[in-house]
Amino acid sequence: MSEQIKYILDESKIPANWYNIEADLKEHTPPPLDPATGKPIDPAKLEAIFARGVIEQETSRERYIPIPEPVRAILQQWRPSPLYRARRLEKALNTPARIYYKFEGVSPSGSHKSNSALAQVFENKRCGTKFITTETGAGQWGSALSQACQIFGLHCRVYMVKCSFDQKPYRKAVMELFGGETIPSPSNRTEAGRAVLAKDPDCSGSLGIAISEAVEEAVKNPDTKYCLGSVLNHVLLHQTIIGEEALLQMEMANDYPDMIIGACGGGSNFAGIAFPFIGEMLRGGKKVDVLGVEPAACPSLTKGKYAYDFGDVAKMTPLMKMYTLGSSFIPPAVHSGGLRYHGMAPQISNIAKQGLMRARTVQQLDVFRDAVAFARSEGIIPAPESSHAISAAMDEARKCAETGEHKCILFNLSGHGHLDMSAYLEYFAGKLKNYNYPEQEIAMALSGLPVCDENAK
Repeated sequence: MSEQIKYILDESKIPANWYNIEADLKEHTPPPLDPATGKPIDPAKLEAIFARGVIEQETSRERYIPIPEPVRAILQQWRPSPLYRARRLEKALNTPARIYYKFEGVSPSGSHKSNSALAQVFENKRCGTKFITTETGAGQWGSALSQACQIFGLHCRVYMVKCSFDQKPYRKAVMELFGGETIPSPSNRTEAGRAVLAKDPDCSGSLGIAISEAVEEAVKNPDTKYCLGSVLNHVLLHQTIIGEEALLQMEMANDYPDMIIGACGGGSNFAGIAFPFIGEMLRGGKKVDVLGVEPAACPSLTKGKYAYDFGDVAKMTPLMKMYTLGSSFIPPAVHSGGLRYHGMAPQISNIAKQGLMRARTVQQLDVFRDAVAFARSEGIIPAPESSHAISAAMDEARKCAETGEHKCILFNLSGHGHLDMSAYLEYFAGKLKNYNYPEQEIAMALSGLPVCDENAK
C-alpha cells in the first residue's frame, strides 16, 4: 500500500496539491489575447476582474500547486468524495464492463463546483475584495459560490441564466439561504443586459450573456471582483482534486480505467476527473481513452471552430483560443443549463486539438432516459448535466455487452439532481424534446469571430 493511500485511508485527508496539466503538455495552451492589441494580455490587466492569487494560478506552468490549508480544512468536511463501483447498473445492463463513478454530489452545494468556489473566494478574501459577482447556468456554481462567500464573509451577486432561473426556483432559494443575491439574466441592471433585452425582450439568456453582466459590474466597482465557475485554467486546476483522489481510489480498488468520461459544458468537471489521468499517460503511464460528452444543442467541441473568441456576448473578456460556436450564439433552453456555453475551455480545446481526447454529443431525451435507469439502479438522482456522462458510459457498457470486452469505465457524476425534479417531471409527462444542432444560427455566430492575426492563420 502506497504512503499516499495510507494517508487517505488512515486520516481521511485529501491531496495536498492541485495538478496543472500545462506542465506536461508538449504544446502549451495558447495564451489569452488583449482584444485591443491582439497580443498576449498583460496579467496585470486582469486584476480589474480577478484576484491576484487567481491570476498567478491561471498563468502557472508548475506541475503541482499547493492547496491553501484554510481551503483544505473546509474541503475536508466532505472530501475525499466517494468512488463507487456501479455493480447494480452493470447487472441491469448485463455487461462485462466494470463501471466506476466519482460522486461529487456529497458537497454542501450538491456538486463539484464547491472545489473551485472555496479556492477563488479565499484568494479574493486575501486581496481585500468585498463583493463578488458571477454567472450561473443551472445554479450549481451560484450555490457553491454563495456558500463560499458566506464562509469567508464576502457578498455574492449571481446573474442566473433566465431559463434556468425559471426552471429551477429552488436553486435561487439555496443561493439566498447562503446570503447570495440572484438576478435573472439578461437583466435591466447592466448595459450588457439592457442591450440584449432591447433586441429580444423574451430572451431566455445564456452563460455568455450572464458573464457579460457579471464582468461589467466587477469592472465598474473597485471593491468588486468576478469569479468564473468553468473554462479558465485556474478553475480546471482547482477541480483536479477529483482526479487526484480517483487515482488513489482506483489503486485501492486494484483497478485502472481504460476509459474516462465527463460531461462538457465549459469543461470544469471533465477536466477535474480527466486531467490527472491524462497527466499520468503523458508521463509514460497507461494509455486511456478520454471522452468528453456535450449536448447536441450546444456542440462546441464537435461542431465548433478552433479560434480566438470572446468568452461573453458583450465582448468584455480577453480573447481565448478555444472550440467555439461564436460568442453571440444563444443555445436552445435545454434543461442542462450548466452545459449551455458557446465555447470550450482553452486547455480542453488544446488537448482535443492534440488528439489526447475525443468528443461526442447526446440528445436530451437519451440523457433523461439513462438518468432514470441509473437512478433506479444506483439509488442516486443525477443532475441533468452529469447525466450526459452517465448516458455515454452506459452506451459504452452496452457495446461491451455485445462484444464481450471487459473494459473498465470511470465517469464523473458531478452533482445530484435533487433540485432538478421539475425537469424529471417534464420528462415523465412527455414534454421534453430533442434539439438538433442549430446549424444556421451557429454559422451566423461564427461569422462574427473577432478579427486578429491568430484567427487569420
